[in-house]
Amino acid sequence: MASYAETGFRSALLRGDAPVPEGLTDGAGRPAGRRYDVYRNNVAVALREALETGFPAVARLIGPENFARAAGMFLRSHPPTSPVMMEYGAGFPEFLEGIEALRGIGYLGDVARLELALRQSYHAADAPKLDATRLAGMDEVALMGARLVPAPALRLLCSSWPLLSIYRFTIETGRPKPPARAEAVVITRPDFDPVPHLLPPGGAGFLAALTRGETFGAAVEAAGPGFDLSATLSLLLRQGAFSDLLTD
Repeated sequence: MASYAETGFRSALLRGDAPVPEGLTDGAGRPAGRRYDVYRNNVAVALREALETGFPAVARLIGPENFARAAGMFLRSHPPTSPVMMEYGAGFPEFLEGIEALRGIGYLGDVARLELALRQSYHAADAPKLDATRLAGMDEVALMGARLVPAPALRLLCSSWPLLSIYRFTIETGRPKPPARAEAVVITRPDFDPVPHLLPPGGAGFLAALTRGETFGAAVEAAGPGFDLSATLSLLLRQGAFSDLLTD
């Protein structure tokens, strides 16, 4: 359990207006106030840079000054809970949605969720890619009762905004203006880097059911009318969305 002094040391690190904890000295026994201030500033800068690295589209959407302000607010109220910096910022999407001055950008939280999911996918465990021929060789009854095991890097996001179009328009030069539509996005990692893909209508319901462990047949039903099974399944298998096939 952390001592009172240790708790005070940590809590003051992320508050620039907090007084230097009592009893801190340098190697010569002198008050270490100045050194602590330098250290405190370095910690804040490192966390702010970690957020900017993890959420580049968010930073572009709101501008550097607004992002620095939002990041400063977040790091003071959400100190790291893990020494692994890639995990920092998990609560940033929800935090952004709670900032009154940014509520006019309704899609901001979803863009942050997409960027967080891309990072999580990148760091997910490796897994073998399901061989599509295993499905092709099954009869219809066996296929409908089978279950597909999602790859660890797979991520699914459903948004009422044109999420992927907004993200690409923000990050990539020359992208067209986002259309007025809801978009569901699947993130796969076929090789070394995660890749986001737009799912066709019904694709989100189909994939969500599979990730819940439901059978192939139940997932097809969850997709609803007008679902293009062939196109969706082809995309998911080609991109390594699944690692295994389970049959009873």
